[in-house]
Amino acid sequence: MVRRIVAFVIIVAALFAALLWSQRRGEPLKVSGFVEADDVRVGSRVGGRVLRVLVEEGAAVKQGDLLVELEPFDLRERQAEAQALLAARRAEHAKLFAGLRDEEIAQAKARRDQLEAQLRQLKNGPREHEIAAGRARVKLAEAQLDLASLDHQRAAALRKDDVVSEETLDRSVRELRAAEAALEVSKSELELLLEGTRAEEIERAEAELAETDAAWRLAESGFRAEEVAEAAAAADAAAAALQAIERRIEELAVRAPADGVIEALDLQPGDLVREGAPVLSLIDPARLWVRAYVPEDLLTLRPGDLLRVTVDAFPGRSFSGRVGFIAREAEFTPRNVQTPEERSEQVFRIKVMLEEGLDVLRPGMAADVWLGRDG
Repeated sequence: MVRRIVAFVIIVAALFAALLWSQRRGEPLKVSGFVEADDVRVGSRVGGRVLRVLVEEGAAVKQGDLLVELEPFDLRERQAEAQALLAARRAEHAKLFAGLRDEEIAQAKARRDQLEAQLRQLKNGPREHEIAAGRARVKLAEAQLDLASLDHQRAAALRKDDVVSEETLDRSVRELRAAEAALEVSKSELELLLEGTRAEEIERAEAELAETDAAWRLAESGFRAEEVAEAAAAADAAAAALQAIERRIEELAVRAPADGVIEALDLQPGDLVREGAPVLSLIDPARLWVRAYVPEDLLTLRPGDLLRVTVDAFPGRSFSGRVGFIAREAEFTPRNVQTPEERSEQVFRIKVMLEEGLDVLRPGMAADVWLGRDG
């Protein structure tokens, strides 16, 4: 009797195991996840007040389309200021690079030649005919003094006899003194001509000539390379400052970075947006995938494997996708894994890129990924 019971239990256990094995073999393995898409949060590097909103939620846009436009505030004025500064810096650099004009160089040389001629004149001293003229002026002054002296003597004698007035005598005295002074001036001028030019005057003239000669040679050689390089660097800095302002002006126009559909937009003209803050959300419906988690004991997938995906919204229909990513580290791992049952609790994140259904599937849909390379 016991043997029959034991045999019956063995038969029932075998049938139950066969049933479980058949059910497990007949039902393909699957993991669940959600359809996802690239979510681009579009914004501007500059903040400001919204001027225009040109799109609505759900609108399809192309790469480069204008989505939102911000007010420029003072950026236009700063751009004009930077443009003027750049023009001035470039003009200064062009002037230094070209050097002085031919007329300026000729003017510097003429000034130098003029001072050189004056120096030669000072070194040569008075000419012979100038000295002769000085001596002649002295003789003329002596003759005029003699004449004034005689006139004074006659006037004095006539005054004693009361022939001429006191005024006539006074006039003769003044003329005598003027003649004496003129003679002294003429003698002094002659002495200066005979002594020649003073050494201080020659030294001063030599210094002025050296200064103008250096200025002329500097004009001929042009500006130093360091000065030209400094002007070029200043022009480059002004150009960079202008470019930075122009980049900020470009950021006033928020454009679509790629083709997609406006997913979220809560913005009106007049709203203030912060610098770097997103103003809308854009998704790419042409790039969808399913994010799922596969237990370790079922992880026999390889990147590129073709799998089958189903969604509740389309019963009886499946969509093909390829494994694009398998995480290298497990998630939800127990601290101490000892048994095969515990090892099955470790899961690895996978990413299945959808190749079909891009026109009907939507991000957020629940999806099942059927494991197996045959799809």
